Amino acid sequence: MSSCCCDEYGTKADEQFTGERAESDLADYRTKGPDATTRLLRDSLAATGAIAGSLLDVGAGIGVLTFELLARGVTCATAIDASAAFITVGSREATRRGCAEAVRFVHDDFLQVASQIPSASIVTLDRVICCYPRYETLLTEALRHANRYLALSYPRDLIYVRAANIVSNARRRLAGRQFRTYVHSAADMEALITSAGFSRAARRRTLGWCVDVYERNQ
Repeated sequence: MSSCCCDEYGTKADEQFTGERAESDLADYRTKGPDATTRLLRDSLAATGAIAGSLLDVGAGIGVLTFELLARGVTCATAIDASAAFITVGSREATRRGCAEAVRFVHDDFLQVASQIPSASIVTLDRVICCYPRYETLLTEALRHANRYLALSYPRDLIYVRAANIVSNARRRLAGRQFRTYVHSAADMEALITSAGFSRAARRRTLGWCVDVYERNQ
């Protein structure tokens, strides 16, 4: 996930995104840098000239994308995630990097507190759409908060990606975990985004993921 604490989604997030995983993600980031989708989001935003102003990073995890964008021009950020462990590790890393005053970490499910979260120049959702069985409400709220840009990554709607997702969910079920991931229609998501007054400014892909940047129409 890139995501209270007492609601059902928050419970599932804490079960999936544990302290051990948070520490592992931090170790990987320090040694290898951002993973593929985070790097593509960062670079796609840079290519559009969008890295400026404020950031709302929904499902921020330990804050990797937040840290990358703060280092490249974003002046302040709100990083929200439903996993307590990820927020704890991210806050600690922000202090170590000397940017704690520039980023506010919020432990909650974005949909539970969206009305309390300020809008931002850029809203990002890195591997977040796939954590929700229905994307419409999440995407609508993200768009409402995006003053200028919305950037997101999500699983490609392809047969082999759907098959891999079925296997991953089956393993979680066998392990007794409630958390599930989902593959949504890219065409349907784009229709919702464009109907809200945004146009696609960039698209990049890996074998399994798609990264899009949308700009609000002037």
